[in-house]
Amino acid sequence: MEPMTAGDPLSRTPVSANSLALAALEWMADYTARAGAPATGRIARAQIALMSGSTEVGRRLASWPDTAMEDALALRLAGGLHHLVLTGTDRRLAPVYAGEIVDQNEVDALVGAIVADHDARLLPWLDGPPQTNEAGRSASIMAALLWLSERMGPRFELNELGASAGINTMLDRFRFDLGGTTTGPLASPMQIAPEWKGPPPPSARIDIVGIRGCDRAPVDLADPAQALRLKSYVWPEMTERMARIDAAIALARMQRPRLDRAEACDWVGARLASPQPADTTRVFFHSIVWQYLPEATREQITRGIEAMGVQATTSRRLAWIRLETNRQTFRHELSVRFWPGDGEALVLGTAHAHGAWVEWFAA
Repeated sequence: MEPMTAGDPLSRTPVSANSLALAALEWMADYTARAGAPATGRIARAQIALMSGSTEVGRRLASWPDTAMEDALALRLAGGLHHLVLTGTDRRLAPVYAGEIVDQNEVDALVGAIVADHDARLLPWLDGPPQTNEAGRSASIMAALLWLSERMGPRFELNELGASAGINTMLDRFRFDLGGTTTGPLASPMQIAPEWKGPPPPSARIDIVGIRGCDRAPVDLADPAQALRLKSYVWPEMTERMARIDAAIALARMQRPRLDRAEACDWVGARLASPQPADTTRVFFHSIVWQYLPEATREQITRGIEAMGVQATTSRRLAWIRLETNRQTFRHELSVRFWPGDGEALVLGTAHAHGAWVEWFAA
């Protein structure tokens, strides 16, 4: 899912659901433009005009409940519109994505006409949140593993919450260049080399003995239709991200990632109860997922991991790596907790939402 991170609009919005939906669309238009996706921003802003129109899509936007921000409302329809272009069904927005049409009134008219022509086809895109899966975030996860390797040993069993299509459960097949520290197969089609700020992470050995993920609605990258749907949620101006999706699809076709269809709290409980190989660190990790989980789910996961942390031994260790939004600073913080130890969260750095850069604090 795309992060909601550039500020908190809820403190300045009226209380009606219609006004909250309007504020969410305006906020996403501003956020995406600032994030280097101006065309996506124009698409988000064009949805405002739909709210006063006669399409089923417009009526649903106008009647959205007061969760429009949390639901990433603007990005749901944006994915459907991008899908029309990618499939060749309707390419009228291609010049908008290419930056050839920048006038907002013209974009509004185009989006209005396209929605009117494809109302029934686009309506289901509002049913679920955008399900993106960004390989660039794996740079932070790998940096944390290198840091942990020096402290806990090189053997890791990895478990990802909210894995979507499982792209980052294939990180053992990625090639990384993290500020000059390199790891992973040289010939990998997935080359991860973010702009690095600060000292490089340690050059340590990594031995991933197992890796799997869960999602309540996992995407099968080996299925062309599902892969294209996932790609539709990528902001089309972000050509590097589009290339990473293509690389992930290529890797998944060689060997599918191991994904379980499950609710996060149930899955974490089952993974914690499963046998753990000796001399390994069992790692739970997630990136830009936590804010979308219900509070009760977050609390249950936290209690389960902390309770198992108390039982961790020097042979069967436990760690929790998170790349998540600090809701006070709106920065994406890379933090780690590990056991045996005090289990306190240590912030190792911050990162761009899509992995363009990493700022590393840890020595």
